[in-house]
Amino acid sequence: MKNKITIILLISLFLAGTILSCAVVSGAAQVAGAVGLVDKNTANAVSVSAQAIGSAAEEINPEQEYYIGRAVAANILAAYKLYVSNQKITAYLNEICAAITLNSPRPEIYNGYHVALLDNNEINAFATSGGHIFVTRGLVNAAKSEDALAGVLAHEVAHIQLQHSIKAIKNSRITQALLVTGTSAVGAASKMDVKQLTDVMNESVGEIVQTMVNNGYSQTQEFEADNKAMSLMASAGYNPSGLIEMLKSLSSVQTTGSGFGKTHPSPAQRISNAELSVKLYNVKDVSAARSARFAFATN
Repeated sequence: MKNKITIILLISLFLAGTILSCAVVSGAAQVAGAVGLVDKNTANAVSVSAQAIGSAAEEINPEQEYYIGRAVAANILAAYKLYVSNQKITAYLNEICAAITLNSPRPEIYNGYHVALLDNNEINAFATSGGHIFVTRGLVNAAKSEDALAGVLAHEVAHIQLQHSIKAIKNSRITQALLVTGTSAVGAASKMDVKQLTDVMNESVGEIVQTMVNNGYSQTQEFEADNKAMSLMASAGYNPSGLIEMLKSLSSVQTTGSGFGKTHPSPAQRISNAELSVKLYNVKDVSAARSARFAFATN
């Protein structure tokens, strides 16, 4: 049995990694099973494994990014209520976001960038691959300037443009493909139903992104998003040090284990990282000119 499993794994991984497409490998396995070159369970195992590996290798196009992101947004809105009592703050956040994205390397995505305010006092923010950005009232209240708010939004835009959530899904696909490959091999050797096995291993995108929202990105990705955020801010005319200003505000109010404290490195760690990158930008500080509209929108 062990030798049979090893053979199936090697066949699936080798053929799927050659010039043959995974669809060709899958079809060839079924033909081999039909004519008796291999038994049907082995043929099914190779076929399912090839399909799983092929799925993991597929690129996610902009339209798919949007629909994946929309599913994530639905999960977020199932846990949080939108703040609808004061539309001017939501409009203001979208104007800041528009300034950041308009001057960015990726100004247009499938359905655009949209910011919504969540009626919650915890300090948190989320961004989906579809361009949905959610910011809590607690986070907005912690900001002391428009440039600080721009730092928050630029950080979330950076996650979108760096495709961090898509990379998380791709990594999950690869893990799932290997699991399906191994499980299919065991199924073939033990005469179990392959379809039943793959049904057990399938994981919805909604579940993947829900885990991502709960656990957060890697520390490396968070630092990468901060560095990208400062670049986006500078391109839009904001002072990149606004991000550091926001992080300092968070350090005095953020609670470990909830909101940003659960899914992000500590503000102190992020400040140290940001202070290294901010030196790359020489932007004239005109943040005072924005103080009046910040006060109007946030009061």
